[in-house]
Amino acid sequence: MASPQPVEHPPPSPDALPTAAAESRTERLFRQGHRARLYAGAGLFVMLLVGLIVLIAKNTAAVRLDWGVGSTHASLVWIILAAAVIGWLLGITTAVVFAHRTGRA
Repeated sequence: MASPQPVEHPPPSPDALPTAAAESRTERLFRQGHRARLYAGAGLFVMLLVGLIVLIAKNTAAVRLDWGVGSTHASLVWIILAAAVIGWLLGITTAVVFAHRTGRA
């Protein structure tokens, strides 16, 4: 039994090759600007993460927290983070309520 012969195709003509569309100056600047914004965002995220780590490291002392009807002891960093999260959630809730009441939702 004879092995099949490979089919030889002629090389494509230069006219048949797809040509890459030249990128315009505006497209290139937009692409580079997008990349710069991504790097800036990543740098900001790293700086915020480092700041959070420093905040945790410097505020580990336990403090007395008075509730009016009682008191408790908690680490200062947990009090700060809890206040930040509660404030963030209240801000989101306020934005949703205002958007709903003004008909923007």
